Amino acid sequence: MVDLPGITRVPVHGQPEDIYEQISAIIMEYIKPEESIILNVLSATVDFSTCESIRMSQKVDRTGERTLAVVTKPDKSPEGLFEKVTSDDVNIGLGYVVVKNRIGNESYEDARIEEETLFESHTQLSIISKSMVWIPILAQKLVQIQATIISKCLPYIVRKINEKLNSNVSDLKKMPQNLESVAEAMRAFMHLLSSAKESLRKIFVRGEIDEFPDDKEKHCTARLAEMFTPYSVELQGKCIENEAKEEFLRHEIDILEESKGIGLPNFLPLSAFLISMQRKVNSISSAPIEFLNKVWNYVEGVLVPIFLEHSVDYPQLQSYMRRAAQNLISKKEQQFVDWFMEIIKMEKQVDYTCHPEYVSTWNKLMTKQGEFMAIMNGNFKPTVIFIDGFGEIEVGHLRKHLALVQQAFDMKMRMTAY
Repeated sequence: MVDLPGITRVPVHGQPEDIYEQISAIIMEYIKPEESIILNVLSATVDFSTCESIRMSQKVDRTGERTLAVVTKPDKSPEGLFEKVTSDDVNIGLGYVVVKNRIGNESYEDARIEEETLFESHTQLSIISKSMVWIPILAQKLVQIQATIISKCLPYIVRKINEKLNSNVSDLKKMPQNLESVAEAMRAFMHLLSSAKESLRKIFVRGEIDEFPDDKEKHCTARLAEMFTPYSVELQGKCIENEAKEEFLRHEIDILEESKGIGLPNFLPLSAFLISMQRKVNSISSAPIEFLNKVWNYVEGVLVPIFLEHSVDYPQLQSYMRRAAQNLISKKEQQFVDWFMEIIKMEKQVDYTCHPEYVSTWNKLMTKQGEFMAIMNGNFKPTVIFIDGFGEIEVGHLRKHLALVQQAFDMKMRMTAY
């Protein structure tokens, strides 16, 4: 039971200027918890509806279900007290108990006899129900109310204690172990690496996002797919020559002119195709390198934080973990770049593919060769031809290269298919 101070509005005898605010804050702190019983002490001499304590208790207990009013000094203002405690104009849910306190040096026994005599013999106070008067009745009511409150609140309190206990135990398990030997330190370190590797497998290999549901930067399969889409578009764009239509076959004719040699007519020189292919490969070789750098920067941005997160309990390790991860990524990135440069080098040396679409695409494009050669050989025919992937092309200017146009057309279609 906490005896709270009475409300003081005007500071006296050196009391602080904000005495009212201080006392109000103290009172509110104790009466706010739902498991508290508010014992509101009122003087019979005042109008209950104007009492500051009633106003404060109603702020935290609007229905009055945990507020009990104790009315003191009934002998000072007995007139109308019966109506005040029975009408309950101020919504006191647990009811009223009227008591007469001990005065001066009066003994407790004498005070109880005096109180009983007052409520038995006083003409206006004797009409109040005996269940609403006398200090023993107040004590009995408090015991009953407290038992009810405890039975109501105890399960909730037990549940909150268990929740807090479980939370603390969980936090305790997450704390670093007390490592006393190299073997224990090694076990802890291997466990740290194992858990970090499992996290990386989940997000990089299996595409699972349950470990980081709200961190979209770590949803790696989705982010990598987003990177591949514009890269694919860029690569396809670089594969398509942006030559003017009036320059159709110009590069191929120039290459064939410079690749002349002794050989059978109408056979495409291997060196000519290789020169054309090398020019194509060179034009696109920078795009994959840039893409590799972008991918590895993303991988580093995911991998390093995951290692740091798993080693958060070992701050002395984190700088080493960061450096090791960055060194590994740098090494792997360079390996990828070297590997890709070897592929580029091989592509420049060997014209080979076993992809089934190569032949089918080339055959489809070559269906226009007959129409193209007919235009080349006929001086009065239209000089515009439509080819899939190229659109309408003016080819009349190629008649002056009649000896090479058929080979040039063949090489162009082979390179397009390749």
